[in-house]
Amino acid sequence: MKPPPPPDPLAAQVIEQVRVELPELLAVAVVDVASGTSLAAHATTAAIDPATAATFNAQVVKLKQQAMAELQLADEQLGDILITLSSQLHLLQLTPDGQRFIYLVVASGSTNLGIAREVLRAQVRQLAV
Repeated sequence: MKPPPPPDPLAAQVIEQVRVELPELLAVAVVDVASGTSLAAHATTAAIDPATAATFNAQVVKLKQQAMAELQLADEQLGDILITLSSQLHLLQLTPDGQRFIYLVVASGSTNLGIAREVLRAQVRQLAV
């Protein structure tokens, strides 16, 4: 098992920018896929622990990457994963290399999914620099 990555100031900067652009968010984290570690996170509610969610969502990403490999989808790239709950949207936006993702939780009734996706796409590019 790999040791957890060191704290990442770039991840913290991305979290802050997402908070500015999506002030209604419930939680956001930048996650290292390999370790499942949250590199930076913020939550507006105690009901969501971004660090715990990071671990489980990293497993979701790894399983999807494994499924794509088994299906021999070598020309495809995993962009994002949307999980729809009764009152929340959970969106995972991956970096182009698939090593990190931004995890976002928003209320489904008060958030425009298209805008949320666009904010994450722009910010995930910052992580790939």
